[in-house]
Amino acid sequence: MVKKYMTFGLVSLVLCSAGLARSPSDEAAARKPVESFYAAFNQNFIGAAKFATEDWAHINPFGGWARGRENVLAEVRYVHSTFLKNVSETVEQMEVRFASQDVAIITVISKSSPYTTPDGVKHENERYIRTFVVVKRGPEWLVMQDQSTTVRAG
Repeated sequence: MVKKYMTFGLVSLVLCSAGLARSPSDEAAARKPVESFYAAFNQNFIGAAKFATEDWAHINPFGGWARGRENVLAEVRYVHSTFLKNVSETVEQMEVRFASQDVAIITVISKSSPYTTPDGVKHENERYIRTFVVVKRGPEWLVMQDQSTTVRAG
């Protein structure tokens, strides 16, 4: 009897795991809004943010938290018109993990070009780790939330 339940449990676990396994095209589709985010970042966030949900939440590396696509865009456009103007980030590594059929967590390591913050601190050769929550809304994947943290050496 115990053996029967263990077999059923193992089969159930395999079937559940297989349900979250995704094809390379699914992974590419989930990556697309993140790639669009970095393209927008590198263009000072000019234009529409078609890669994000209306309730997009953004946590910046300094601990600020903006909620709602229009509020986030206002914040990022401001900093990209001042001390981050023409600053770019280059993706070094991207990992996609699916939480469900409609939710993926994407972790990115990127490197920033040099910039100076308003307090006069120069930032050179900095790397960031950013976590994105992307959701499938209809046929497309969109960024719902992101958080960026400076990678500290050591």
